[in-house]
Amino acid sequence: MSAKLEPVPRPGILDIAAYVPGKEHAPGVERVYKLSSNETPLGPSPKAIEAFKAAASQLEIYPDGQAVKLRQAIASAHGLNPANILCGNGSDELLGLLAHVYLGAGDEAIITEHGFLVYKIQITAAGATPVTVKENNGQVDVDAILAAVTDKTRMIFIANPGNPTGTYVPGADIRRLVAGLPRHVLLVLDAAYSEYVRRNDYEAGIEIVSENRNVVMTRTFSKIYGLAALRIGWMYAPAAIIDAVNRVRGPFNLNSAAISAGAAAILDRDFTDKVVDFNLGWINRLTQEFEAMGLKVTPSVANFLLIHFPDVDGKRAPQADEFLTSRGFILRAVKAYGFANSLRMSVGTEEANLGVIAALKDFLGQA
Repeated sequence: MSAKLEPVPRPGILDIAAYVPGKEHAPGVERVYKLSSNETPLGPSPKAIEAFKAAASQLEIYPDGQAVKLRQAIASAHGLNPANILCGNGSDELLGLLAHVYLGAGDEAIITEHGFLVYKIQITAAGATPVTVKENNGQVDVDAILAAVTDKTRMIFIANPGNPTGTYVPGADIRRLVAGLPRHVLLVLDAAYSEYVRRNDYEAGIEIVSENRNVVMTRTFSKIYGLAALRIGWMYAPAAIIDAVNRVRGPFNLNSAAISAGAAAILDRDFTDKVVDFNLGWINRLTQEFEAMGLKVTPSVANFLLIHFPDVDGKRAPQADEFLTSRGFILRAVKAYGFANSLRMSVGTEEANLGVIAALKDFLGQA
């Protein structure tokens, strides 16, 4: 028996590149506008805040391990059966649980070129092999995914809309993908930004899940509902998948404040409509402003924009990032996603948005 001086992680764990969130600080800058994490500038519904405060009176009591109140609110908002809903500590937890339950050594899981980095982390952590397929100009390519399916394929992860691109796959293409998959391959539709989308040919995945036994849709309360600090995610899935994941889920994975605030948030449709309207107005204006400066912008249906910079000395994305940070505007560098010369900007407050417009004009010498 060989002597080991300390516990050793199983093979593959130390090969994982840890997820790095968007930066939050700009040293030496008095006023900072964080536009790197796709947070909503309007915050949560006042009703969600009230529900959160009310939960403080019972902090000594364990939360409902089944999150019944939240599941019923989600079901009411979307016309679903609560039995097919599972809630988690952010959709990240649910993505990890799905990988843990359905992947193992020797298996493969397909991700796309610019997909959410957490997919690769969870696939690798489960002992499986991530297989990356190319996207088509920032757009998920269904045919490329189908061509990559092998006898080892067990899962496919698709962000729809995509992050950091903001592009989306039409519902007809998702259905074509499902039709072409072996029945034992699980398709995970990560619809974290679906509430922002206003396109007639888009489907978040509810109907597709209902019609199939191998499709799951995940959603989050961190974006449009403004509850990122509470970490609330949910999954809509066939009963057999809910049952399997429930067997490994932590018994109290969602806290009481999150359950109450989430239920209040999803039922406040007037506030959600307000957030959507604000976002649409600024997505359009920011796109027009940046394109008028000569910058390329990937068309987005989400609450962020992917801005591409010229391949010119002194005007590339790293220099733009440094310049904007010095002015207090923190955007997201997306080199890890395959966009070395681009920055992702979350829609912020009016003050923040106008500030970025003015700062980029200065950076490009157009002021």
